[in-house]
Amino acid sequence: MDVSDSNTTTSLGSDVLMQSDGLDNGSDFNEKDDQVAIITPDTNDADSMVEDTDPAAEPAPPLATDHEEMKNRFMPAHPDYETEAEAVFSWDITNWRSLPKRTHGPVFHCAGHPWRILFFPAGNSASESVSFYLEQGFENEKPPEDWYACAQFMLVLHNPNDPSMYVQHVAQHRFTADEGDWGFTRFADKNRIFAQKFDGFDRPLVEGDCARMTAYVRVLKDPTGVLWHNFINYDSKKETGMVGLRNQGATCYLNSLLQSLFLTGAFRKAVYQIPTATEKDREVSQSAYALQRLFYRLQTDQSAVSTQELTHSFGWESRQIFEQQDVQELSRILMDKLEARMRGTEAEDALPKMFVGKMKTYLRCINVDYESSRTEDFWDLQLNVSGCKSLHDSFKNYIEVETLEGDNKYAAEGYGLQDAKKGVIFESFPSILHLQLKRFEYDFQRDAMMKVNDRYEFPEVFDASPYLDDDADKSEPYIYHLHGVLVHSGDLNAGHYYAFLKPEKNGQFYRFDDDRVTRATSREATEENFGGDYQINGQLQKGQNPYTRQWSTKRSNNAYMLVYIRESRLDQIMPEESKIPPPEHLPARIAEEKALAEKKRKEREEAHLYMQVLVATEKHFKAYQGADLIPWAEYGADEQEEPAAPKAHRLLRSMTVSDFTKMMTKEYGAEEGTLRPWIMVNRQNGTVRPDHPLTWPDMTLEEAANKFSTRTGGFRVFLEAAEKDADGKPIWPSEEPVSAPSSPMTNGNAMTMQQQQQQRPIMIFLKYFDVDKQQLNGLGHIYMSPLDKAEKIAPHILRIMGWEEGVSLELYEEIKQTYIERMKPKNTLIASEIQDGDIIVFQRHLSEDEQVSIRQIQPTA
Repeated sequence: MDVSDSNTTTSLGSDVLMQSDGLDNGSDFNEKDDQVAIITPDTNDADSMVEDTDPAAEPAPPLATDHEEMKNRFMPAHPDYETEAEAVFSWDITNWRSLPKRTHGPVFHCAGHPWRILFFPAGNSASESVSFYLEQGFENEKPPEDWYACAQFMLVLHNPNDPSMYVQHVAQHRFTADEGDWGFTRFADKNRIFAQKFDGFDRPLVEGDCARMTAYVRVLKDPTGVLWHNFINYDSKKETGMVGLRNQGATCYLNSLLQSLFLTGAFRKAVYQIPTATEKDREVSQSAYALQRLFYRLQTDQSAVSTQELTHSFGWESRQIFEQQDVQELSRILMDKLEARMRGTEAEDALPKMFVGKMKTYLRCINVDYESSRTEDFWDLQLNVSGCKSLHDSFKNYIEVETLEGDNKYAAEGYGLQDAKKGVIFESFPSILHLQLKRFEYDFQRDAMMKVNDRYEFPEVFDASPYLDDDADKSEPYIYHLHGVLVHSGDLNAGHYYAFLKPEKNGQFYRFDDDRVTRATSREATEENFGGDYQINGQLQKGQNPYTRQWSTKRSNNAYMLVYIRESRLDQIMPEESKIPPPEHLPARIAEEKALAEKKRKEREEAHLYMQVLVATEKHFKAYQGADLIPWAEYGADEQEEPAAPKAHRLLRSMTVSDFTKMMTKEYGAEEGTLRPWIMVNRQNGTVRPDHPLTWPDMTLEEAANKFSTRTGGFRVFLEAAEKDADGKPIWPSEEPVSAPSSPMTNGNAMTMQQQQQQRPIMIFLKYFDVDKQQLNGLGHIYMSPLDKAEKIAPHILRIMGWEEGVSLELYEEIKQTYIERMKPKNTLIASEIQDGDIIVFQRHLSEDEQVSIRQIQPTA
């Protein structure tokens, strides 16, 4: 993609700055491993998007051999950048048409860095043009991983015999190990420079297959480490030791305020002192606890921190997340919440001591000795910007005295109407002075709120004593140091907030821009946020608002809030980090949450390797008092609250049935060989019952689930526990047919497969209905022959219940959740259509008198 270079337009031809993306297809030479850079210079800042509003007439072009004049004319030094070193290097190109398609010039040095010219005589991805680039010159060695150099450069191609004939282009770039070259794919049209008459001259620019390329390189100092940075893979923690805050949508204003408060050590210490160790404390201090967690994570996390927990504690909805709120109002609400929670704790009165000053509103008669006044606290001050050129002007405006006279005289008690002076004076200023600059105000001509982008200066050191009452205590100087500048860039309807803050009392400024933290200079924090006109080298310019895309001579980025700290309280307000310990419970709790979050993240990544298996045992069946076998829908419930709920296991899909059985044996404390899993299936009547045992030890759980389970219910297993013989060995029912030789079904012939299946022992579950308690309980399971009559179940029941022989029973089959059917004692189980997993419910047989008695006690029985 071609990118026009607005910095390089000259009368000698149009400049096009383009990333070089390799050679034309079909090239017959080896390219170097690191291709030509593909990143364009950073043009995101409003200050870099400047157009000349009053272009002067171009004087006669200098000669290409007049290096100083060429540099001054086409590559003047930028007033905002300090030069580290400059170099000029010329390379005589001969045998142009015979050169390889990719050619390097000799290595030269500037600021200790090696450089060279990369030349494509036949063009690079633009066959009609020749291509030139400036490239780092480490040649066979790749630069160190953290190597970089910020350079302005100009490439000039000229006729060595006539230095008035040339083509020149200018660019700037942050050269790095990964982006080691930058320049011009369409440096000049080949037909133009080889033409017999170049641009009105009587000779070609490339004459006799020869030309001269001169490179001008100016390496700039980079005090912040991010000049022209593209911020790809930028690591705030690594570069600055601090992390930013993620923007939820339109919470950049919140992020700026929170970073300012976090870096105010005394404030953070007071927040940490709010009790949040118990669940009760956290419930009544949700915002305080959320702020504690946020601050601790800003200290310890390696990447940007989310503010969602904090905004959730505010009760904000999604709509409020995407609306910019008033910073002053938000600050006051937060302070009120925190101050309320600090009452009765060691942090009580900490916030007022930091942020509260006192001002006096007065009415003082001129001609009589009478004054009416009221002293009140202030947490912050709103200062006028419109009509004020500086912070001192705003304070003078704030305490400006109004004279009440004529028709506006003051009615003084006991003195009647009197000439008087009305005003405000400060009695004290707080340790931390929050100043809200009124950048937005109502414009009566436009009948709308507008942003005030006028120039407004503020100092790094500010003396507030001139604005104090004469009677105020001035024993301790009221000298303040600038700690933070909160900036708004844009206009009333579209914009962005970020902050310049000092993490240390005598340290440098850093820029906190949502999730990114970078070093900043004092000039970037102060002068560049005064607002006012765009000017470069004293010339009025136009800048483009990066959010509205409109051009204006006024800067759209300017300070809207200032934070000053009293010089005499700096040690108290900005203590060392070691003196701001977090609550003891907080690190452990957050470490647990991070471990859990990491576990869940890993589980998500490995989810395709695992499957969920629901496991029920006879213990669950016995604890269940409802219809069907097990409450499968309750899986994962607390065992104390729902003892019948099956247990959910997260298991590898590749686990075999054999390994699964061994794992369950160990988990349930059973002896080896005493458990076997049964597949649970959904029946057409809506019940879930065991269907058959899993007898394929090498089958994987995934294969078993795909073959036997249903999509809706997932993979469910019932673990059957075997009975033991006298020697303690497990007894499993034989899978062989149980019919006698004289059975009428065989008739002396070999049994069919269906007959064999019909005569295999079947597993039956028993439930007991306690008539007195009107309660249904699972008892366990038994094995019966399909040829047994229903009445043969009775001895098993009497044994399990411990009842004497002769107790009369009633047997019912639980067919589905809302339907049971009384069984006929003389019918065989196969005739009653009893199969594996069926449930037989029994109760004692009741006489008519017993039935009447129970109905009297239990009318609904």
